[in-house]
Amino acid sequence: MQTIVSPSLLSADFNHLAKDIEMINQSEADWFHLDIMDGVFVPNISFGFPIVQHVKKLAKKPLDVHLMIVDSDRYISEFKKFGADYLTVHYEACTHLHRTIQAIKAEGMKAGVSLNPHSPVHLLEDILPDLDLVLIMSVNPGFGGQKFIKNSLKKVEQLKAMADRINPNLIIEVDGGVDNSNAKLLCDSGANALVAGSFVFKSENPSATIHQLKTLNFNQ
Repeated sequence: MQTIVSPSLLSADFNHLAKDIEMINQSEADWFHLDIMDGVFVPNISFGFPIVQHVKKLAKKPLDVHLMIVDSDRYISEFKKFGADYLTVHYEACTHLHRTIQAIKAEGMKAGVSLNPHSPVHLLEDILPDLDLVLIMSVNPGFGGQKFIKNSLKKVEQLKAMADRINPNLIIEVDGGVDNSNAKLLCDSGANALVAGSFVFKSENPSATIHQLKTLNFNQ
């Protein structure tokens, strides 16, 4: 499958959010990535339901919502209500992960689980058949613009091998420091979805940068 590109709105210009949303609509990007942070699970606060709802009204592509929060279960139905298509929770934040995944699917959303850099992929072996997506954090979650953690390549390889055995249709997504120096390496390792924030929105031509991620051709 061709690489899924999910630009992270955390790096968008919130003074001109509608403009950036329309840029993504007109680009080759596949999804909108929205990071929801609560200041508890991660040391930062981003945005909540009003922004998700606003994006949904303008977006012509699915919303890829990443919850970096404690007690995700309380909000699952709300995120469905406000427009999430993919809902990803953190392994480290869910006491009853199977229950959480089933609740996401019961709302009609695709279900994902994210792993922090310190969490090994084998932790997901038992839940992997129930997942649509696994998100490998290649930086410590909480802030955009961080440096890529190289060990993430090995984690992607390990997850790909496990998925080939257990869930061949799994989407393997990577978020954190994704740019022209590692995007192809990540996809060669088994990733098929890339989240990019600063690399897209701080580039001179965000649409062209999205095209480069989509084609993995950075010589254009």
